[in-house]
Amino acid sequence: MPQHFVLDRPSWIPYLYLCLVAACAGQPLQPTPASLPTVSLAEAREWAANTAPQGHRLIRFRWLFNDGQASVGGQGSARMAGPDSMRFDIAGPWGIGGAAAVVVGEDARWVRPPDIIARLIPSYPLMWAMFGVMRPPPPGARVRGRHDDAFTAVEWIQGADTVRYRRRTASAGTFWAEWQRAGVTMGVVETRLDAGGAPVSARLTVPSVPARLDLTIVADSTPAGFPAALWAPPAP
Repeated sequence: MPQHFVLDRPSWIPYLYLCLVAACAGQPLQPTPASLPTVSLAEAREWAANTAPQGHRLIRFRWLFNDGQASVGGQGSARMAGPDSMRFDIAGPWGIGGAAAVVVGEDARWVRPPDIIARLIPSYPLMWAMFGVMRPPPPGARVRGRHDDAFTAVEWIQGADTVRYRRRTASAGTFWAEWQRAGVTMGVVETRLDAGGAPVSARLTVPSVPARLDLTIVADSTPAGFPAALWAPPAP
């Protein structure tokens, strides 16, 4: 479930990681139509399941982060095991530094460096959105939406949190996601998709900083599996 995070201008590794896992994108979200009808939780979850990773998937990317004062970049990877598990790794320039996490749904099983969680509580629905994945609404959420072969729009509200998705899938498409808390936009994602629905690039923005991260996908493969050790936290 989305939660607020705190940014205190630390070193580039946790600062970058905040943007990666709080995932939000740079262009204003295309407004969700006000006429969206109420839909059942089961319907919205079925639509979300259509975007979930199937089997095993390895996405490699380049990243570039900019907060208006400085920029830094590097390489990273997302290893996904359907339907809801991800091992996420990033490294800085020339492989210096790095961060890693294992996320299942909206929960982090572990994060390294270990002080990252103390610095932020990430918005995992928007992290997944950077890779074209729509997370299902939580139990008890109020849900509106619309779905056909070319377009899906979903909005769910629970407590002070609102999450919106829009996905165009006719030929090459676009996936937008937005998280609001108490009516204030905490983050927005824009992800470009290829004709098969796979991510090509993603942009995230945290408006309050403001900060922006661009991901460019450089490889997307479907390995037969991953070693069990991949999901275990690295040794201290």
